[in-house]
Amino acid sequence: MRDIRNFCIIAHIDHGKSTLADRLLEFTETVSERDSQEQILDDMDLERERGITIKSHAIQMNYENEKGKFKLNLIDTPGHVDFSYEVSRSIAACEGALLIVDATQGIQAQTISNLYLAIEHDLEIIPILNKMDLPNAMPLEVTDQIVDLIGCKPEEIIEASGKTGYGVDKILEAIIDRVPEPKGDPNAPLQALIFDSVFNSYRGIIAYFKIKNGSLRKNDLVKFFNTGREYKADEVGVLKLGLESRDQLSAGDVGYIISGIKTSKEVKVGDTITHVANPCDKAIDGFENVKPMVFAGIYPVDVDDYEDLRSSIEKLQLNDASLTFEPESSVALGFGFRCGFLGLLHMEIIQERLDREFDMNVITTVPNVLYKVYTKKDEVLDVYNPSGLPDVSRIDRIEEPYIKAQVILKSDYMGQVMKLCLDKRGVLKNTVYLTSDRVELSFDMPLGEIVFDFYDKLKSVSKGYASFDYHLNGYQEARLIRLDILLNGEYVDALSTLIHFDHGYSFGRRICEKLKDLIPRQQFDIAIQAAIGAKIIARETVKALRKDVTAKCYGGDISRKRKLLEKQKKGKKRMRQVGNVEVPQSAFLAVLKLD
Repeated sequence: MRDIRNFCIIAHIDHGKSTLADRLLEFTETVSERDSQEQILDDMDLERERGITIKSHAIQMNYENEKGKFKLNLIDTPGHVDFSYEVSRSIAACEGALLIVDATQGIQAQTISNLYLAIEHDLEIIPILNKMDLPNAMPLEVTDQIVDLIGCKPEEIIEASGKTGYGVDKILEAIIDRVPEPKGDPNAPLQALIFDSVFNSYRGIIAYFKIKNGSLRKNDLVKFFNTGREYKADEVGVLKLGLESRDQLSAGDVGYIISGIKTSKEVKVGDTITHVANPCDKAIDGFENVKPMVFAGIYPVDVDDYEDLRSSIEKLQLNDASLTFEPESSVALGFGFRCGFLGLLHMEIIQERLDREFDMNVITTVPNVLYKVYTKKDEVLDVYNPSGLPDVSRIDRIEEPYIKAQVILKSDYMGQVMKLCLDKRGVLKNTVYLTSDRVELSFDMPLGEIVFDFYDKLKSVSKGYASFDYHLNGYQEARLIRLDILLNGEYVDALSTLIHFDHGYSFGRRICEKLKDLIPRQQFDIAIQAAIGAKIIARETVKALRKDVTAKCYGGDISRKRKLLEKQKKGKKRMRQVGNVEVPQSAFLAVLKLD
């Protein structure tokens, strides 16, 4: 265990984590030149296209210096606020963290929140100033920010460049000197923490773990502590660029286990693996349960695909433990699932992964947050979906979740960002100048307001400079109403939203105008209405496609034409009674992007 170092890389999005990880892998010759490519640990197509890390990736490197031979287990983590759960899991499996700060941008909101996560787990922090090769780097200014934030000495900060490889040797030396070796007893009963898992269609479920105590050999009989299931370890090994099998792993090692598990419910991320013959007393704690922030319905486009969708979501949940789901049904869309996500980007990524990895064509409803509804009989109902709201006469009050939001930005954009937050019913709590031109603003605001498009708007008003981080801050009473959309007098429950009283009328008008453009014309008129309770507040009409039935009727009395038109009118009326209005997927998505 003296020769093992487990560490992760934490930083704000786009500060160069994955590029620096590439240089570490090259320097330690973990990856051959033939296999080398940019952002080698981002193995999903989606990650490469968007240039972001979505999943944590573990890999083992071997490094030798005059002090001996060392095994370094690196976990590269995402930087986006929607994937902070991935970061918390990686941190639980490490003893040290490289805190990377972009020398051209300085400290951002997610840098701070990831740092606090690492400090809570008592990790040794190694600060690194990245992108030092760029002409607009501000090393002195950013060094001061880091010293203020973590209280280290300026000489402890390592200057580096992920692009050129400058400073990589110093980083490796710092990892060996500063990161503590794992603590644990190789002779105690086995205790290993599962921090990730993936589904392989040939070999079943592969679970990634870190051993805290004891050792694990191939063909051992093991049991999963929380589910109580027992398995034979068909193969154990370490995570190099691929999987490399080993006969034995002991305390401090990070590795994988394959035991032919086929059903995804049997593996829970955060569970503890132990031996059947000599089990440990208790599971490893310090692993948080995920709290979804945003809820949306996911429905198959074809009703027959319901069971396929269930198994696809279960397999995806293995690889992304922050996804939660439960079955629900909708009048308009049939059977589907109510899924919980950590944010809108997370929701978009899940939808994209369902399409790419499992070939599932799905419809996603308007995202909501969890509301607490108090009835007049003092019952408390959790409402995820506006259609689950009880009758208005039974409701005493509705409470909605509030968040504490921190925005770090350049002082030039302070006015626009404040206006944006106040328009979203935010309350300014605190303003702190970090440097002469960088400000940290703290707001209390409703989570429901940031669910739609807050992040995109924040980026556009601040020209991409502002960074944003938030955490839940309890529930507060709110004046909320349910806004329903009717097509030809029929409710479309998938388009219902819970909205603040002040915004109801304008939101209803905008939805009706948007739907008028998106719903294709039929042979009959379609009335699109927005309603609050029984009161209609807005209406648009999609006109019918008409055939000129009077074309063959030239000359003669007007009553001949009238007769034909009356006959057509009756046909249209009958059509409207039996015809149903198809709402395209683009209409559900457009409601999210109303502005």
